[in-house]
Order: sequence, then structure tokens, then C-alpha cells
Amino acid sequence: MPAALGVRILTPMGEVLDTRAVYLRVTAWNGLLGVMAGHAPMVAQLTVGALRLTGSGGDVRHFATTGGVLRVTRRGALVLVDAAEEADGIDVERAREALERAQHRLAEATAESVDVARAELALARALNRLQVADQARP
Repeated sequence: MPAALGVRILTPMGEVLDTRAVYLRVTAWNGLLGVMAGHAPMVAQLTVGALRLTGSGGDVRHFATTGGVLRVTRRGALVLVDAAEEADGIDVERAREALERAQHRLAEATAESVDVARAELALARALNRLQVADQARP
């Protein structure tokens, strides 16, 4: 059995997860990043994307995350993100509605009242939530 590393996911609202995993994959600003036990210490900037944990029994958990930081030490991995939502807790209908609102705002981006950067971020978050929910389906 592969060695496991400790993984903690923290948001400003509190701890989302404290567990052990044999593999952690996050979405860094420059691509996907995988971490296993014994990984060299590092810090990476995270962006809106998916986080995937593989447990020692082969079970896989999926999370939709937003921007933050990953810190890997000899003791484990600490994921500090603005938000993290496990796939089975994602309200797909609400995510679809958020996607439609963001698309509508961007379609009207010529209006001065539309904050394009904020609408693009909302669009990315909604798409990410839908993709993570879809990936976790059996």
C-alpha cells in the first residue's frame, strides 16, 4: 500500500477536510499539480479548478475549489482556498442558474454597469462546479 500524506483543506469559513490520502491533485495557475507522500516541500498558487483526493483504498473524492494556495511540507499538504465544495454537495441546478446569469452579464458587457472581470470569474466558478459534479458521477 502506498504511503499516505495528511491533507487539510481550509477556507475563510473554516476547515472543510482533514484526512489522509495517497494522492492529491490540484489546479495550479500553470496547470495540474499532483502530490504524494514524500513530495518535496513547495508552495503553489491555485486557481478556480478541481481538487481530487485518492484514499488508500482507491476511493476518490472530488472538490470544486477557487483561488488559493497549496503548501506542501514533510508532514502533509495544506490547501488554503477561498471556497471548496465536495462534488456530492454541489447544487447542480443552482450552478446552472449561476452560469446563465454570468453568461447573460457577459452578453451585455457593453453596458458600463457590468463588471466584466467579476462576471468572468462567476462564469468560471459555475462551470467548474458543474464539471466537478459531473466528474464525480459513477
